[in-house]
Amino acid sequence: MPRHSILSSTELGSLFEIPDDRAFMLQHYTLSDSDKSIVHQHRGASNKLGFAIQLCYMRYPGVILGINDEPFKPLLFMMAAQLSISVDCWNDYGQREQTRREHIAELKKVFGFKLFTLSDYRQSVNMMVDLSLQTDKGLILATTLVENLRQKSVLLPAINAIDSICAEAITSANRIIYTALTSSLSETHRQNIDALLNRKEGSKLTILGWLRQSPAKPNSKYMLEHIERLKCLQAIDLPEDIGKHVHQNRLLKIAREGGQMTPADLARFESQRRYATLVAIVVESMATITDEIIDLHDRIIGKLFAIAKNKHQQQFQSSGKAINDKVRLYGLIGKALLDAKQNGSDPFAAIETVISWDAFAASITEAEKLAQPEDFDFLPRIGESYATLRRYAPELLAILKLRAAPAAKDMLAAVELLRSMNVDNTRKIPSNAPIAFIKKRWARLVFTDDGIDRRYYEICVLSELKNSLRAGDLWVQGSRQFKDFDEYLVTADKFNQLKQSNELPLTITTDCDLYLQSRLSLLEQKLAIINRMAATNDLPDAMINLV
Repeated sequence: MPRHSILSSTELGSLFEIPDDRAFMLQHYTLSDSDKSIVHQHRGASNKLGFAIQLCYMRYPGVILGINDEPFKPLLFMMAAQLSISVDCWNDYGQREQTRREHIAELKKVFGFKLFTLSDYRQSVNMMVDLSLQTDKGLILATTLVENLRQKSVLLPAINAIDSICAEAITSANRIIYTALTSSLSETHRQNIDALLNRKEGSKLTILGWLRQSPAKPNSKYMLEHIERLKCLQAIDLPEDIGKHVHQNRLLKIAREGGQMTPADLARFESQRRYATLVAIVVESMATITDEIIDLHDRIIGKLFAIAKNKHQQQFQSSGKAINDKVRLYGLIGKALLDAKQNGSDPFAAIETVISWDAFAASITEAEKLAQPEDFDFLPRIGESYATLRRYAPELLAILKLRAAPAAKDMLAAVELLRSMNVDNTRKIPSNAPIAFIKKRWARLVFTDDGIDRRYYEICVLSELKNSLRAGDLWVQGSRQFKDFDEYLVTADKFNQLKQSNELPLTITTDCDLYLQSRLSLLEQKLAIINRMAATNDLPDAMINLV
């Protein structure tokens, strides 16, 4: 059975195409004085043009132009113009096969071009394995491969050889990844993983299918269901660092491909690949579910705040007429008092001309009931939703493995306090509870004459937990969106190792003198090209007129 090609015919063809872009052609096909000197050593205009065209093709895209192949027309015209030779001379080039062979041999000798050999094949496969550990996208691999060969002046092999190198590299990388994902698995791990393919009790779904369901609505019921899914995955108890040494792109792709397969499809895989795929699914599912749980909590908190705000507004609107009546009444009373002061009359008698004293006392009681807090804040109403949060908060705090930056240590301490209180079934918040994270808006609700209010303290912790996660001050082990920032970086040991061996994967050299020397050399090359183009008035989008 023929091997499946990882590159389409279009992708393969693009590797050998010359872009129809003037800037690109000027960069790659402008002949230096040295180039022209070598070209002009050949007799006859057709030989000069043919030699120059072969030089250009061997530089980019890195191939030898075949005897029956026509050169790229813009390139042909560009070379003819640089050499001051008629384009028609191309038709006379290479009428003797011997001439072409001699030119190719000379180009290889003078410019250092090398044919692709079996040794290059093996080196290319080894080089591409490292990249294949990061991505299995064929075009990225093939593009990197041909660029590397061009830099080494190695002429490109046949199309099928490039495809074969990439395919072999991917296969080798897959074996490395499968080994990394399965080497630390015990027999118990394998049994727990196999159990995911069993049907869930009381359901038509497999346990794996149930685990991959997303929550329908942001409420406590679906939150508890999702927490149960995360508990199920955590019960597999995979080694903590499993998957850490596999690139995120590859891990995610293996998990997604495995998630689209049926248990029967997975059963047909050989053992190592099946377990590696299931491990990738478990690792990615844990990250996804953890992120979805945090997002659910975020949405529930946001929903409760919106409800509290709406209730606050509705109460104010429903009390609008009564408030207006009181304002009008106290406006009349105020006017009567001002008149009494101006006239020197009894102020109490003035009030009774507007409203009886008993009715005035009753109106004050009514006004106190209508009055909102001084800052007109809806936050006190959030306490009415405390029962909703309590349905899932203990499970949420218990399941999340939180870590904190120094700025959020007090926040983490408050979470730990609530965890221990939930375990011990303690109700009263101790007087030495962490409070540094409590903002002024919450303080008047949390701190009372009787001590710390448990209800508002817990709501405040859950609300600030959401904010700290979004700010990156807290992170969650096993999460993808809220993981420790250091996990995005190369480990300190790996960095020091790469630095000492001068193998840091940077696009520039880390030696200042070498960097400046390379930039100066590049600048001189570019200026030389500009000078030659200016002399022939070939500068793009510019014209030089000598006065």
